[in-house]
Amino acid sequence: MPLRRYADFSGRSRRMEFWMFRLFFYLVLVFFGLVMLAGIPWAELDRANRTAPPDMGTLFWTGVAGLGLWYLGCIVPSIAVCVRRFHDQDKSGWMWLLYFIPYIGWIIIVVFMCLEGTRGDNQFGPDPMDPDRSEVFS
Repeated sequence: MPLRRYADFSGRSRRMEFWMFRLFFYLVLVFFGLVMLAGIPWAELDRANRTAPPDMGTLFWTGVAGLGLWYLGCIVPSIAVCVRRFHDQDKSGWMWLLYFIPYIGWIIIVVFMCLEGTRGDNQFGPDPMDPDRSEVFS
C-alpha cells in the first residue's frame, strides 16, 4: 500500500501498514546484501601475501547498485507512510523531523509508530480501522 500511495502525505495509515512496509523494506535490503556477499571473491581474501585488494565480482556491484536504487526509491514512501502514521494519531506530519535529533530521534519515532491511532475521524481523515468506510483504502 505505501508503494501504491508513493508520495501521498495526506490521510491516515494503520500501524500494520507502517510495519509491513518496514518489514518489506528490510527484507529487500537483506536480499541485496546477500547478493553483495555472493559477489565477494572469498578465496582471494584468504591469501596472506597479497599486494592489492581483490577485485569484487560483478555480482557484488549488482547488489550495490540494487541496494542504492532501492534505498533511494524508498525515501519518499518511507517518509509518507510515517507522516500518515502521525496523522492517524492526530499529530502533525512535521513530527517526522524528530528523526534528526542525534542518537535518540529514531527511538522517539519508533515509540510513536507503535502507539495506537485515534479512534474515529480526526482532522486528517476517516479512521482506517473503521470497517464501514471502504473509501479509506481507495
